[in-house]
Amino acid sequence: MLGSITSQVAALLRQTMPKRAPELSAYQVRRLKRPGLHAVGGVAGLHLQVRHENARSWILRIKVGDLRRDLGLGRYPDVSLEQARERAREARQQLWAGIDPVAARKEALDALKAAQAKRLTFDQAALQCWRIRSKEFRNQKHAKQWLSTLRLYATPVIGSLPVDQIELPHVVRILEPHWLTKTESMSRLRGRIETVLEWARVAGYRDGIDNPAAWRTLKHVLPKPSKVHKVVHMPALPWPDLPAFMADLGKRDGIAARALEFAILTAARSGEVRHATWDEFDLDAKLWTLPGERMKAELTHRVPLTKQTVTLLMALPRREDSPYVFAAARGGPLSDMALSQVCRRMQVKAVPHGFRSTFKDWCRSSTAYPDEISELALAHVSDDKTRAAYARDELLPKRIRLMRDWAKYCKTEPRRGELVPIRRSKRGASKHSRAR
Repeated sequence: MLGSITSQVAALLRQTMPKRAPELSAYQVRRLKRPGLHAVGGVAGLHLQVRHENARSWILRIKVGDLRRDLGLGRYPDVSLEQARERAREARQQLWAGIDPVAARKEALDALKAAQAKRLTFDQAALQCWRIRSKEFRNQKHAKQWLSTLRLYATPVIGSLPVDQIELPHVVRILEPHWLTKTESMSRLRGRIETVLEWARVAGYRDGIDNPAAWRTLKHVLPKPSKVHKVVHMPALPWPDLPAFMADLGKRDGIAARALEFAILTAARSGEVRHATWDEFDLDAKLWTLPGERMKAELTHRVPLTKQTVTLLMALPRREDSPYVFAAARGGPLSDMALSQVCRRMQVKAVPHGFRSTFKDWCRSSTAYPDEISELALAHVSDDKTRAAYARDELLPKRIRLMRDWAKYCKTEPRRGELVPIRRSKRGASKHSRAR
C-alpha cells in the first residue's frame, strides 16, 4: 500500500517538474536541420536555433528576475557544442551572482565600441590636425612640407601607434639620429609632433598625458639646438659694392633681372616680389600694399614706391593671361631660382635674400635713420610692445624718405667716407644723413 502511494507521488512530481533535455553529442547536434529550437542538454535552457541548414546559432533561454530572456551565444559551427555549453554555464553563474548577462554583454560591447572610437593612430591624428592647420599656412608649399616631414620621419616609428601610447622614447627615437646634422629641420619636426599630440589631447584621445614632444621634456635628453647648430647667414653683397652692381644689373635684360632690381630697391623678400600682382599696386599714390596672407608676419605691409620703382613698373609689359607683375613664360610667378641665376650670371657671391642684409648694413653704417624705421621697411615685427605701439602707423612718412635715399644710393657710385650733412626742414627739424 505504502509503495503504491510513493509511486503515485513520484509520478506526480515528474509531471509537474520540467523535463531535463537529453545531453546530445556533437554528431547528433550536427544532424539537427529542422527549423526551430532544439534543446541540446548539458546546461538547462541551452538550444540550437535552426532557421535553415546554413543558419544555425546557439540560444540560452533564461529567466532574469521576472523576465524571460534569450541570450545569443554565437553561430554554429563557429561556436562548437562544447564552447556553447561553457558559455551557457558562465551566463548561469552570472545569474546566480545577481548579474543580468544580457545587460552585462551590452555594457561590454558599448565599452569596446567606445575604446575603438577613441583609438586613433598618430598618422590619423596628424592628418586630422593638418586639415585644420592647413588653413593657416601662407601657401601650399608650406602646407605640404608640414605633413610630408611627419610622414618621412615620424610615420616609420609611430605612424601606426595609438596616440595615447606614444611616450618620450618614441619621440627621441625619431629625432636623435638627425638632431646634430639636421638640427633646424628636426626642431621644426619636433614642434609638429608636439602640435599633433596636443591636438590629440584636446580632442580626447590622450587623457591628461604630458606631451613627450614638448621641449621642456626633451631638453633633458637632447642638446639645446642653439648649442649644436650654427646659424649660416645668407651670402650678401657689401653695401659699398651695391651701386656698381646695380649699374651692371640695369644693363641686363629679362623679367628676372627686373624682379631682382625691384626687390633690391624695395628691400622686399624674393617671394613677396615674385608673387606680386598688379592689384596690389597704387602707382598714383606710389604705394605697394601686401596682404597679410602673403607676409611672413601675417600682417598687411605697405611699401612706399620711389620714382625709380614706379618707372621700373611702368616699363614692364602687362600680360592679359597673368595677374603677376613679374610673370614667368607660362604666366605663373617666377621661381626663386630665376633670381638666383641672375646673381650667378653676374658672378657675385650673394643670393637675392642677402640684399636685405645689404640694405640693413647700409642703414646702420651710412645713415642716421633710427633702427625702427629700417626694421619696418624690412617688415620685421618688433617684440618690444612700446616700439610696436610707436610704429602703429608704420612710420610711413619717414620710410618714404628712407627709401628715396636708398634708391638714390643704389643708382649713385658713392665716394666712401664722405657723408652729406644732415639736412633741415623749414621748421629746423633734422633729416637723416646719407652716403653720396
